[in-house]
Amino acid sequence: MANILIVDDEKEIADLLEIYLTNEDYNVYKYYSSKEVLANLNNLEIDLAILDVMMPEIDGFQLCKKIRENYTFPIIFATAKVEEIDKIKGLSIGADDYVTKPFEPLELIARVKAQLRRYKKYNQVISPNEIDFRGIRINNDTHEFFFNEKKVILTKTEFALLWEICLNRGNVIKSDDLFFRVWKEKYYETDNNTIMVHIRHLREKMSDNGKNPKYIKTIYGVGYKIEK
Repeated sequence: MANILIVDDEKEIADLLEIYLTNEDYNVYKYYSSKEVLANLNNLEIDLAILDVMMPEIDGFQLCKKIRENYTFPIIFATAKVEEIDKIKGLSIGADDYVTKPFEPLELIARVKAQLRRYKKYNQVISPNEIDFRGIRINNDTHEFFFNEKKVILTKTEFALLWEICLNRGNVIKSDDLFFRVWKEKYYETDNNTIMVHIRHLREKMSDNGKNPKYIKTIYGVGYKIEK
């Protein structure tokens, strides 16, 4: 779960953003002034910040500069300052994105997700037991699966199937190989029905169309494949 910092002296906007972010399972730190944030910044674990610009005493630009002295997490400005020079200034002092008010909350959430993905990709070392591609993130150490940033609960068998298919992404994994890797037993023709049932459940949990799937594809008479 990512921790999002919101700093905006307009209480209604800060509260609205908090609702949308918590609905997406983010943890939110909310402040109505820059001074409050700076007093607590070292005690917070922050993955991304959303800052207003026009705030009393210490504005968002000054706050951004202070943050950038010690932290590299993404910063998005969400502000009523719409002049091009303000956007340029915000980005030049260390912000990663700039959204003008009034904004569509769902668009801002999409920008938050994009920035978090980018930050993770370029700033974290991926475990050999974690696979991350095309909105799929699966970790064989923690047995967690995230699809488009949302955690999806899988059974032990579903997880094992998905892991093996993702491990071989871009290639067809034969049904008999897949069965042996997951169930550790010899494969018989009738066992294909068992695999099919679990694959169907996986597609349902990924909201994928079984007749024309975008992710786990059936290669009839051979096995299964997921594109890179």
